[in-house]
Amino acid sequence: MVIQSISSEEAIRYNRQLILPEIGPQGQIKLKQARVLIAGIGGLGSVSAYYLAAAGIGLIRVADRDHVEAGNLNRQILHGTGDIGKPKTLSALEKLRNLNPHCNIEPIQEIISDENILDMAEGCTVILDGTDNLKTRKILNRASIQKNIPYIYGGVNGFTGMVTTFVPGRTPCLECFFSWGDAGQDKPIGIIGPVPGVIASIQSLEAIKLVLGIGGLLTKKLLYFNGMDMTFRKIEMEKNPDCPVCGRGYEAVKEVPK
Repeated sequence: MVIQSISSEEAIRYNRQLILPEIGPQGQIKLKQARVLIAGIGGLGSVSAYYLAAAGIGLIRVADRDHVEAGNLNRQILHGTGDIGKPKTLSALEKLRNLNPHCNIEPIQEIISDENILDMAEGCTVILDGTDNLKTRKILNRASIQKNIPYIYGGVNGFTGMVTTFVPGRTPCLECFFSWGDAGQDKPIGIIGPVPGVIASIQSLEAIKLVLGIGGLLTKKLLYFNGMDMTFRKIEMEKNPDCPVCGRGYEAVKEVPK
């Protein structure tokens, strides 16, 4: 079904963004038509899900296998003390529905894998990264290339964070930049809550701009944030022509006779 209008109630709710010339009624309809997959509903995913639901994204899929723990609560703002023990996706569903009943929320309480990611991403406009390990991010990246869906990467560590937007066919992909394997982490990394808040807010803004087709995106640029000295730095990113996911390496694999 093609969405052609917004209701009078939605017009009141989104008034402060409708008056922006870059959005207006037609832009709001684009947001309502959009579908976003948020992979991971922790520190990054909590913030991005909240802002995207508030902005009027029509459908948000939240995928996560974990349950809320007390140690999550310094940074995962969708969850509270009363949610400890609940599946994160169901905790998020309650909060996001309460925030905006006009936004459809689809909770997926599963481990993200190569076997299910294409189904999770089906019909989506954007894949937004809220994960905490390179293995899962590479799964998201491969799905992005296979489904031709932009993928917005975000990562945090301590007082620092990074974010970039990968657009299949136009930019490098995650594998071009992070080509090494994922050895896993021996112990949890330290994180102060406002840092994933900063990075996820930028991810949310990138997703909104992608949907609307406006503004300059963080394509071919990795934005690095250091919260200790409050600096932002852009790092240029180049495509690896032999990348096994998006370059000649991938094309060679596709051309191998079956």
